[in-house]
Amino acid sequence: MEVTYRPDAFAGYRNTTISVIARERAEQHPDRAAILLDSGEEITFAAIYAEAARLSLALGQLGLRRGDVVSFQLPNWREPVAINIACSMLGLVINPVIPIYRDRELGFILRDTRARVLFVPENFRGFDYPAMVAALRADLPDLEHVVVVRPGAEDTDTPGTQSYAALLASAPAEEAAPEESVSPDDVKIVMYTSGTTGNPKAVRHSHNTLTRALDNGVDAWRLGRDDVMLMPSPVTHITGFCNGMELPFFTDARAVFMERWNVDDAIGLIERTGASVCISATPFLNELVTAAHERGLGLPSMRLFACGGASVPPQLIRETHRVLDNCRAFRVYGSTEAPLVTTGFQRPEEEELAAGTDGHIYNYEVRVLDESGRVLERDADGEIAVRGPTLMLGYGDAAQTESAFDADGFFLTGDIGHVTAQGAIVITDRKKDIIIRGGENLSAREIEEVILDHPAIVEAAVVAMPHERLGEGVAVYVVCRDGSEPMTLETLVAFLADSGLAKQKWPQRLEPAPELPKTASGKVRKDVLRRQLREQAGVQPG
Repeated sequence: MEVTYRPDAFAGYRNTTISVIARERAEQHPDRAAILLDSGEEITFAAIYAEAARLSLALGQLGLRRGDVVSFQLPNWREPVAINIACSMLGLVINPVIPIYRDRELGFILRDTRARVLFVPENFRGFDYPAMVAALRADLPDLEHVVVVRPGAEDTDTPGTQSYAALLASAPAEEAAPEESVSPDDVKIVMYTSGTTGNPKAVRHSHNTLTRALDNGVDAWRLGRDDVMLMPSPVTHITGFCNGMELPFFTDARAVFMERWNVDDAIGLIERTGASVCISATPFLNELVTAAHERGLGLPSMRLFACGGASVPPQLIRETHRVLDNCRAFRVYGSTEAPLVTTGFQRPEEEELAAGTDGHIYNYEVRVLDESGRVLERDADGEIAVRGPTLMLGYGDAAQTESAFDADGFFLTGDIGHVTAQGAIVITDRKKDIIIRGGENLSAREIEEVILDHPAIVEAAVVAMPHERLGEGVAVYVVCRDGSEPMTLETLVAFLADSGLAKQKWPQRLEPAPELPKTASGKVRKDVLRRQLREQAGVQPG
């Protein structure tokens, strides 16, 4: 029997925007802290709304109009919160860019979005962002303004570049914030995700689809005034954006931003703020549980930890329940294109479902398809296809959108798995050629294309390898030209550094090979290469 798994009815949209909600919160609870920073600073509703209002006026002074794109490449600071609200006020499209991206990725994204304004830090984790942007600007004709956040000096003589403080100061003093005239169905955000074709894909969400993705978790986990969301994921990732920046406005819960993950800091923040919930990558849960066990801590305020984006060992779920006093851990499944398809199993009697599946389907229709697109029976493995109210509007490229959906409007996830009798998804393999490193998707194809620019390499196959802390790391098998010097990892890494490829995409392992295993049609058998690496690492299949 062919099966489509669906809820009784889809939950509806809020039909509002972050700027409308932010104004209401500022009026109703002006002094209440919406977001806590790990520096100790509190972001109150009134203060952040006032900052966003000034910023919207300043952006209007720059000539930005509805539909223009504003990019920001910032860590988990207060400024992205103001940028998000200000862009909503003006109907601008916001484009978060992950801070670890470098020349190659940033240049592509800014060209593809035709961003008119870019916000960057002067320096974060020892990297000079303005210098990177300066080197790119000749190839970015649409980028008119670069705004440097938290500069050492407020003045700059670089044309088209100013400080964040100077931009705010340029706002007309007597004008009120612009009246909200944005439709909740307008494009709100464009986020880039790695795909199988090399360059990242532009995922477009409306105000409604993104807020519905947030509400899937809010509803399923009953998040409310007593909850504090610990957010170590970057706000430039869909997890951090929804559950860090927007959660405190659309619910009564608060959020705690971590500028960067450190398990000691995380424990201190949990104990200081009473953090009760976290949605983040598997390595963070693993380190948290290990540290808590070593120190004899139960962290009683924590009640939920949702894991996704990397393999979650079943034993880690069980260990969380043993070590932490009140915390239920579970897997969730989704993507930037289809956020939070599942919401996990939370009841104590559901521990084995939490440990052995990728979560309970929530507010989505799910089909499992064979290679011809036929809907399969329950428990049969095939490609997971999903349809629901949190689905993206589509990619920026119409051809990519067309190929990503079937005739019934189901999004083809590229993940292989099945659905159980309990309505849970179990992912067993990946059709898409991506590597999930610490919760971030890396395109193997993109990395291969850069590696193949090396004059000594004729073939390269980039695959995921087991990584103790990050879940997956990057490994590459290379075939070199006859007579060339033996390729070493150090040589290749130096080449990739010069290419401008972001550091997190550099391989941690290089395997020279006389040839690559291939199918009869000439396709590289990456499943064989991945299996070899798992066997060498002593990792059991599944």
